[in-house]
Amino acid sequence: MLEKIALWTRPKKWYWQETPDWLSSLLVMLLAFLIGALFIVAIGASPLVAYGALFRAAFGSVNGFAETMIKACPLLLAGLGISLAYRAQFWNIGAEGQIYAGGVCAAVVGLYFHGLPTFIHITLTLLAGMIGGALLGFFPALFKVRLGVNEMITTLMLNYVVIQVVAYLLHGPLRDRASGITISPQLLQSAWLPIVVERTRFHLGVLLAIVLALLIHWLIYRTVLGYQIRASGENRRAARMGGIRVNWVMIWTVLLSSALAGLAGAVEISGVQHRLVEDFSPGYGYLAIAVALLGNLEPIRVIFSSVLFAALLNGADAMQRAASVPVPVIYVIEGIVIVLVAVSTFRRKGS
Repeated sequence: MLEKIALWTRPKKWYWQETPDWLSSLLVMLLAFLIGALFIVAIGASPLVAYGALFRAAFGSVNGFAETMIKACPLLLAGLGISLAYRAQFWNIGAEGQIYAGGVCAAVVGLYFHGLPTFIHITLTLLAGMIGGALLGFFPALFKVRLGVNEMITTLMLNYVVIQVVAYLLHGPLRDRASGITISPQLLQSAWLPIVVERTRFHLGVLLAIVLALLIHWLIYRTVLGYQIRASGENRRAARMGGIRVNWVMIWTVLLSSALAGLAGAVEISGVQHRLVEDFSPGYGYLAIAVALLGNLEPIRVIFSSVLFAALLNGADAMQRAASVPVPVIYVIEGIVIVLVAVSTFRRKGS
């Protein structure tokens, strides 16, 4: 009798707790598209026509695929950084600000470093972006390990600070006086990332982001630092007892995380905009959180989740033109994905 009671009161396993991570992510996306289809039907449009237009725009031509990939690039880089920080139990909500910090640092190097060979100038521009992002992430990490300050608050608040600083620079010192609008002068062409696919905007930064995803995967699973990051994130007390300097590991992890987000900003400026623009990031840093979660914090999977979210961004206008579906429906789908991933993660941890 007692055994029956024990079996009855044992916590039940939900189906997604027994589902492989990749299949769970796939189910989340399918369910999000299904719920999005209900919204489309509710406004009197055809989900098949809408989704068909979306995916044709995102993947149906060379130029469409190229546009999807250049939108996936900053999502991938920022998503990699967020994934890395989350593994060390540092909740980096500041990728958006780090993107802007990286973008403005890259723009300064691209504008004012004259007479450099193209390879050197591009390298310095990207490094400047990484340094800008890393500096913005350093202080929240230091405040957390030294003072116990909640990093979600500090990283989030710094987003608004940096975005307003960029706005000030574009209304003042960096403003292009000739154009009369709030943009900077064009970067020197030696600081532009080269185009990989002719007659498109597919630049070298996309390939760089994919290579970095592979390197981050190697770092996490094949290096001592990667082991320390995973150990610190899973059990800080046990890691400390095992001789790992947990606070230093967190600081270095956050520096790398925010440097990747800063690189995302530098790549956007050097590869796409070719000048500093006031709103050059349409929320890439916030959307990268969903990208990282949908990829289960695994660098290889983050590649695919970033491409998927980029396809939604790239195909939204085509969906509106073909089926008269408002662009906010895409934001609804993205929000549903975030909620479902959060619920799935909570259920898995509760198993």
